[in-house]
Amino acid sequence: MTKPDTVEEQPQLRRVMGPGLLLLFVVGDILGTGVYALTGDVAGEVGGAAWVPFLVAFLIATITAFSYLELVTKYPQAAGAALYAHKAFGIQFVTFLVAFVVMCSGITSASTASRFFAANFATGFGLDWGKVGVVVIALLFMAMLATVNLRGVGESVKLNVILTIIEATGLMLVLFVGLWAFTRGIDADFSRVVAFDTASDKNAFMAVTAATSLAFFAMVGFEDSVNMAEETKDPVKTFPKVLLSGLTIAGIVYILVSIVAVALVPVGQLAASDTPLVDVVKAGAPGLPIEDIFPFISMFAVSNTALINMLMASRLIYGMARQHVLPPVLGAVHPQRRTPWVAILFTTAIAFGLIFYVSAFASSNAIAVLGGTTSLLLLAVFAVVNVAVLVLRRDVQEGGGHFKTPTALPVIGFFASLYLVTPLSGRPIQQYVLALILVAIGIVLFGITMLINRQLGIRGPGIVDPTHLAAPPD
Repeated sequence: MTKPDTVEEQPQLRRVMGPGLLLLFVVGDILGTGVYALTGDVAGEVGGAAWVPFLVAFLIATITAFSYLELVTKYPQAAGAALYAHKAFGIQFVTFLVAFVVMCSGITSASTASRFFAANFATGFGLDWGKVGVVVIALLFMAMLATVNLRGVGESVKLNVILTIIEATGLMLVLFVGLWAFTRGIDADFSRVVAFDTASDKNAFMAVTAATSLAFFAMVGFEDSVNMAEETKDPVKTFPKVLLSGLTIAGIVYILVSIVAVALVPVGQLAASDTPLVDVVKAGAPGLPIEDIFPFISMFAVSNTALINMLMASRLIYGMARQHVLPPVLGAVHPQRRTPWVAILFTTAIAFGLIFYVSAFASSNAIAVLGGTTSLLLLAVFAVVNVAVLVLRRDVQEGGGHFKTPTALPVIGFFASLYLVTPLSGRPIQQYVLALILVAIGIVLFGITMLINRQLGIRGPGIVDPTHLAAPPD
């Protein structure tokens, strides 16, 4: 039986989230950049049957969600995957790597959103500034997010509520446009949704797995909800129903949106577009005001994804610095705003580098490279979580009563996640290059920190309690 970590007594968070608020959080966290930005790229891999990769991604995400449910109801604390890896394996470097990879996935996700924001900005204002102009807009957008986060988490959370409503409204408008086109006799070809059209060098299976690697980016976000465990009323009973309901809602919306998209816009045009859902709205509702306002809805919608992820990434960096596994300067707090300003600038600098890199060197769609890298990083984490849930079966909790997933599901989840991480799934090499660069940065910083600790005489064991990683500054 694993002994609980010894930590100093901390005040408990208020349990203010009931099923309704938690469901809104889950759905809002899943819906976002993925479906807005990558529907065309998914269609480009498999043709009109773009809904199939979204369905497969939904099934794999749901299987992994069962593992998260057993762990979050067994250990109803914040920190998610880092906490579970810490309890399962007890190896400081593994805990650090999991936390750092989660942080990196947040930055790549925000970078994807910023690149897509820039494309919609150019479309919405009718600008033709070329690749350089799009990069400049993306960088300015990322700088604006850093400014919001530097002001404080209160402003970030308030803005997040507004943006969640906007992003959900945008997807509902796409479905409305599909219904409008169908009932008004506007040219729509629903026969395309059953047509597979793959590249000549890929069979149907490889095409679907490559597309699923992209579509999976649209399903991520559900894992963030476990960080709300300490603020949820009766998490053991609430989480299973709410998390699975939220995933199902998001999965249905994504499948319907992809069907509408392919029916209204030819696959070739959809795949070539940086703003696929804008093209869908223009094709399905010509002349309606929605055609003009949708690019702006898309911009606000993806801003939510970027804001949440940059907030999470900076807090993880701050938490790791405070636990002496990253250089102490990254744990500096602004004296007036009480925000981790160095961590915010550090994560923003990495995002700048990613945007520059994919814009200069990506041979394919820059948005797809960043989104695919995000799913690559998180699928690696999901593989670890699926193993951790089985390892932690030996830690029998007194009283029991927590959710228990069928043993077969973590096994299936592990192999499915692992397969989608490997090159066998058809991932472009550039995604691996980006992921390895980010992980290498973490390893180098970890090594530098160990040297600093030695010089300062700090001999602590590192991450003692992962639940403190994402804690706000004191």
